[in-house]
Amino acid sequence: MKIQLEYKGKPFQVDLKSGMEIAIPLAAGPGHVLAWYLQPLTIEPVRMGDWVGEVKSGAAVNFRNIAFNPHGHGTHTETVGHISPDDFPVQEHFRDFFCFATVVTIDPEKLQDDHVVTLAQLKSSLKEMTEAVIIRTLPNTADKCSRNYSSTNPTYLDHKAAEWLRDIGVKHLMIDTPSVDREEDGGALLSHHAFWNYPAATRIDCTITELIYVPAAIADGVYFMNLQVAPFMNDAAPSRPLLFHLQPLQP
Repeated sequence: MKIQLEYKGKPFQVDLKSGMEIAIPLAAGPGHVLAWYLQPLTIEPVRMGDWVGEVKSGAAVNFRNIAFNPHGHGTHTETVGHISPDDFPVQEHFRDFFCFATVVTIDPEKLQDDHVVTLAQLKSSLKEMTEAVIIRTLPNTADKCSRNYSSTNPTYLDHKAAEWLRDIGVKHLMIDTPSVDREEDGGALLSHHAFWNYPAATRIDCTITELIYVPAAIADGVYFMNLQVAPFMNDAAPSRPLLFHLQPLQP
């Protein structure tokens, strides 16, 4: 299935069957991505007396409970409800299911004990202004999909860079680390506050997506994106961003 659309006044075609995954799936047990000092996600059959909810144990269907935290067990999308006493459920406030997104690759600066995506790096790397910006950090190894990030002080985004993204109109910020902020920052969450402009003039329709993985096969540049978010009435929910190539058409 193909659709035609315009980007900056020029016609393009998108093949909707050729989406490229940049989500890390939620999966049970060890060996899967983990953050924020959590234990691994669990998927267990429901047990009621002698009845066990799985086919291999004699049930007619698999009937399982899943225990997880969206912030630490895989790709997730969050609203300002993440840092606000007020509820801003992602199900109610995220509506940009389709938009244009720019992928940028950045080798974070080493600042003392930290690795930081800085304002200068972002300004020099981001060549196109789109609603969404996807930050891929180096080194871009596949173990991003299985790493336990807890107590490792992962790469984060300098709050001045988050302010700049806000000021140029980026609505959806995506990064391949557990957080846009430092793992241990005393609760300051400077980049979260800056991007959402909270509490001065809160951008309640803007989102941050963390723990993505952008394979090396996806080049830097502009894509059509479908950001699929599970319908949770919560500040964050598991999500599945799909990127699509823009194929130029003759006007």
